[in-house]
Amino acid sequence: MRDGRHLSLIPPPSSLEAQPAPYSSRFVTAGGLRLHLQDYGTAGKPVMVCLHGGAANAHWFDFVAGAFTADYHVLALDQRGHGDSDWADPPEYSYGQYASDLAEVVEELDLRDFVLVGHSMGGTVSLTYAATYPGRAARLVIVDSILQMTQDRIATMREVGSRQGRAYASREEFAERYRLRPEGTHAAPPVLRHVAANSARQHADGWRHKFDRNVYARRETVDGLPFWNKVGIPALLVKAEHSERISPQVFAKVKARCPQVELAEVPRSGHHVTLDNPEGFVRAVRAFLTKR
Repeated sequence: MRDGRHLSLIPPPSSLEAQPAPYSSRFVTAGGLRLHLQDYGTAGKPVMVCLHGGAANAHWFDFVAGAFTADYHVLALDQRGHGDSDWADPPEYSYGQYASDLAEVVEELDLRDFVLVGHSMGGTVSLTYAATYPGRAARLVIVDSILQMTQDRIATMREVGSRQGRAYASREEFAERYRLRPEGTHAAPPVLRHVAANSARQHADGWRHKFDRNVYARRETVDGLPFWNKVGIPALLVKAEHSERISPQVFAKVKARCPQVELAEVPRSGHHVTLDNPEGFVRAVRAFLTKR
């Protein structure tokens, strides 16, 4: 860290795909927990708040944040139980609680007319927030989220969360064995190395993933579609080319409830859109944000 800003150890190439943006760390208290924020700058600009998916962290936005800082003050939050934020004890990881945390962060930082971007689980949290706490967010971007969880998928996630998970002897071993879930990523090797290096924490028995497994073990069933009836701001669904989470059928259901919603597909991407094709993601979101 230099002058409060984290500098990547990866040599800066010309491509956005391999150049994580520098950021400073901030902490805010919400829901009785100390939550970590990555602040990419630029203060004084309209704010963009980014929420990662389940078992991920704010570093999922490192490769896209820098493309927005000329026009936005970009913040990425480590949600409770993830990244460098506190874990909840007893475990409380409902979507309503995540949204309540975000509402407290918004109040604490006095954010108004901000852009809210959520990926996967973070997309459902963003949708829950926009429907439950109207008036502060000005635009909503939801990235490859499942809007209607099936019982089978919930059961699988809970089963995964009930396992202890593996500890590794070193950060280097963790990074070498690191795999994104779900698989099928198109991310460049430097991107994967960067994410892996920032996804582990040392425990007494070794290096483990930087998230509370109760995030999965306590995952709740949620139907996100009714929330769209309460979304009155401009909204964008971002579909990954190689993901069926936002199918034409799903988009039609959302559109029937929220007529102003738009759809953009990012080519050469699977579920981890911001890692697979950062430039494609930036292009899609910027096109939405520049519309009047």
